[in-house]
Amino acid sequence: MINIEFKSVRELIKAFPDEQTCINHLEQIRWNGNVVSPFDETSKVYKCAGNKYKCRNTGKYFNVRTATLFDNTKVELQTWFLAIYLVTGHKKGISSLQLGRDLNVTQKTAWFMLQRIRNCFGIDTIETDPNNDNKLGGSGVIVEVDETVLGGKVKNMSNKKRAQILENKADRHNNKTVMVGYLERDSRLRLQAVKPTDFVPDLVRANVDTESVLMTDTANTYVTVGKEFAHHGVVDHGKKEYGRGHYYTNGIEGCFSLFDRMVIGTYHYLSTKHLQKYADEFSFRFNSRKETDLFRFNLLLANCTNRLTYNELTK
Repeated sequence: MINIEFKSVRELIKAFPDEQTCINHLEQIRWNGNVVSPFDETSKVYKCAGNKYKCRNTGKYFNVRTATLFDNTKVELQTWFLAIYLVTGHKKGISSLQLGRDLNVTQKTAWFMLQRIRNCFGIDTIETDPNNDNKLGGSGVIVEVDETVLGGKVKNMSNKKRAQILENKADRHNNKTVMVGYLERDSRLRLQAVKPTDFVPDLVRANVDTESVLMTDTANTYVTVGKEFAHHGVVDHGKKEYGRGHYYTNGIEGCFSLFDRMVIGTYHYLSTKHLQKYADEFSFRFNSRKETDLFRFNLLLANCTNRLTYNELTK
């Protein structure tokens, strides 16, 4: 496994000069010397020629790409590694057009690569189950919670899109998406794209430990659920109050602002269908902001088993 810190594209290419080096690194990250069959984890595995393996129980052949984001693609691993480095390293993301130019592939290929990579960003999984054990916060930990509304105004849309929305008045708010943010102060961030009809208190219960100090604004959404937490701190924005000692939500609001800068400066437009993937990308970059490029690179490779097919992406 490559443990040499690389700080530029040139150093990355030196670290992975050929396909075999990339294969060796990925095998070490994924299996750490103990190859596991993706078809049967309990099966014995035989090593074959050409970096292939055979699962004894199923009789199927596989390699380190199988059941990963690299599976069933003709793009070389060296190109994939370069794409991962660029995506995880750019502070505000990278567009498919720019990535296509950097990798010398088509925009369609670059977009599919980006979406596959984004599908592996959701390491700190968003929860919807109130009984989960992956909640943010804990005893005495301050967790800031807030929401923002994303989506353009109907008057600014194309004539076709505007006509579709105005044709059915019940759907006039469908262009809007609510994003709920949870921030462990000075620590982890989660962003969750939800529908305007989703019940925010249930989402708060599912993602924040009740032993935490909940910090919100005065929205009615948080009044009832706040009573279930060890302490509920409130700032009243309606009275021009934005901070009172430890009582503030400036952290999560700052994250929303940075997310907007990513959208405006790089992507320009996000569809509701893929919004959660972009939110996961931003959260991954924010949560690893103090780590090295090598750490982020290897962390993404360690989570590369979330495979996304083109049909799943475009259906």
